Formats: sequence, structure tokens, C-alpha cells
Amino acid sequence: MTPPLEFRFDEKLDAAAMATLGARWTDEELARVHRHSYCHASAYLDGLFVGYVNVAWDGGVHAFLLDPTVRPDLRHRGIGTALVRAMVAHLKGRGFDWLHVDYRPELEGFYRGCGFEPSTAGIIRL
Repeated sequence: MTPPLEFRFDEKLDAAAMATLGARWTDEELARVHRHSYCHASAYLDGLFVGYVNVAWDGGVHAFLLDPTVRPDLRHRGIGTALVRAMVAHLKGRGFDWLHVDYRPELEGFYRGCGFEPSTAGIIRL
């Protein structure tokens, strides 16, 4: 069983912190992402930064879950699921009708475990 996680919303993060999760963003890229986001969350385990998720939005009632990431050495322990569920709880009551997520077929079990229901969607590669 994983010890209790601490979740922090919209804290300032840098590329070095994100690199511990395996993310390859520069500080400038991360700042740009956060400027265009509704919010983001970080997960901590015994004070150690272990996870991240971002939410963008359309300025209305649609929110979009992006980049859920957990430290590679701590994956498959429920941290990502707990982080996404904490974000869902954080978003409730804030005027959104939907939280959307796109994922590859092999991640369907993870997203179902987070409470998402599959739906059809379309995509065009740009």
C-alpha cells in the first residue's frame, strides 16, 4: 500500500522537477503550457515530487485532461489514478459539464479506473 499522497494545485514547477518524471520540457515550454491551462496538480509522496497532471479548457464548460505523469520508478502503484481523481474532485463545482481525455487503446484500463467512460471521437493529425 502506498503512503498517503499530498496534492498541490497550481504550484510553480520547473523543467528540472518535471525531468524527474521523465518529461522533457524546457522552463519556457512549461510556462507556456501553464499560461494556457485552467489548472495543474502535483502529487507528493513523503515530500517527494512524484506526479503531475494538467487541465486545459475551452473557456466554457469543457475541460481537457492532459499529461498525467508519474515517476517511472513509482508507476503502477495507484499514484496516477489518485492524482487524476484528486483533479476531478478539484474541478467539480467549477462550472464544467465535461472532462475530456484522449488516450491510446492500451491506456483504456487506466482511464476507466480513474472513472472515465469511453466515447467515440474524431481526430485529424495536423
